[in-house]
Amino acid sequence: MSLFKSPSPRQVSIGLTVLRVILGATFIAHGAQKLFVFGFAGVTGGFAQMGIPMPGLFGPFVSFVEFFGGIAIVLGLLTRLAGLGLAINMIVAILSVHLKAGFFNPGGVEFPLALFGIATALTITGAGAFSIDALLGKHASKAELPAADGRESALNRRAA
Repeated sequence: MSLFKSPSPRQVSIGLTVLRVILGATFIAHGAQKLFVFGFAGVTGGFAQMGIPMPGLFGPFVSFVEFFGGIAIVLGLLTRLAGLGLAINMIVAILSVHLKAGFFNPGGVEFPLALFGIATALTITGAGAFSIDALLGKHASKAELPAADGRESALNRRAA
């Protein structure tokens, strides 16, 4: 592996898989803590204390987004959608809670900013080859789709 050579598609997919598993595991843990340790009442109370609007709605909602979004990211299932949800979650957390504590932990933006960056990168790139999204994409690309003008599409001509 050369330091100055572009990575192969396989290397890119391995890198995306590493990012997915670490990001997903982190969000699964945080979502599980909210769902199974704090419970909806605890999360709602915490969100109210932090000044989050509509804590009775957003507390449970964020708990589900983190837990199920994390699972989806690990599996590489609906990665772009899950990544977008988690990125929005982190931007709101940064702006509403962490920004006033500065950059560094404890309480600063450095950790949620890193999670935001990874979630945003996965939203842009997708899951990579080692994912359920890739398996679903292979099946979808094999389906014959008519061109909008009624002529045979270039995809169908290549498949023939």
